[in-house]
Amino acid sequence: MTTSEVGSPVEAVDRALLTLQALARAGARGLTLADLASSLDLNKTTVHRALGALRFRGFVTQDPATGAYVLGPASTQLADDFLSDENLPALLHPALVALCAAVDELVHLGVLSGSEVVYLDKVEPERPLRVWSAIGRRSPAVTTALGRALLAYGGADGPVLEAYVRAAGDRSSRDARATAALLARVRERGFATEEQENETGISCVAVPLLRAGTPIAAVSITAPAERMTPERIDALQEQLRGTLPALLPAGITLP
Repeated sequence: MTTSEVGSPVEAVDRALLTLQALARAGARGLTLADLASSLDLNKTTVHRALGALRFRGFVTQDPATGAYVLGPASTQLADDFLSDENLPALLHPALVALCAAVDELVHLGVLSGSEVVYLDKVEPERPLRVWSAIGRRSPAVTTALGRALLAYGGADGPVLEAYVRAAGDRSSRDARATAALLARVRERGFATEEQENETGISCVAVPLLRAGTPIAAVSITAPAERMTPERIDALQEQLRGTLPALLPAGITLP
């Protein structure tokens, strides 16, 4: 797309947005003023004015050694703010509702907070399920399917993983080595499970939500342990993969 194409009601804003898109595609190597002008089919003076406004607000920076322009911290902060813990429940609630309707089980959304998982949202099925669950509830990350999904893809190992295990105290029956093996299994399968480790009679299966390969949250399905046979767990993780992707915000994926 170039400015010769019809569509933008405010040309100056459009040029700035096109500049940001070009720099995003260029990545860390950036683009010089001449390269930007050429790629956007604009004269250098016009592009330089757009860059000046973007630099003023921190959306673009310039490498003093090469003169190349790259995206600044304000650009990447936009996505971070949009996908913050405060916004995730509203952004992902429709996906949770659809998943709950598809499996007729309790669905949770959780994120890591220190050594714990915090439950940000939940959608309950029509059939009753007796489980202690509340938005804002915290549980040790290493003992929950949500936490294991997040830790497995978050690079937790060595001393860091030992700290998670210590924080769980008596709630965890595994040492750091056994927990590391469990997380490796999660990465192999692409989903995590938990069987009656937080509440008697209740089991869960969970998948992480990834942004650029880094977990930002996880979604779980919770059901009575008697219903969570190996066959049902396989069916539920397939349902997670079948239902969620089309309803996730752009840039958020499953493993």
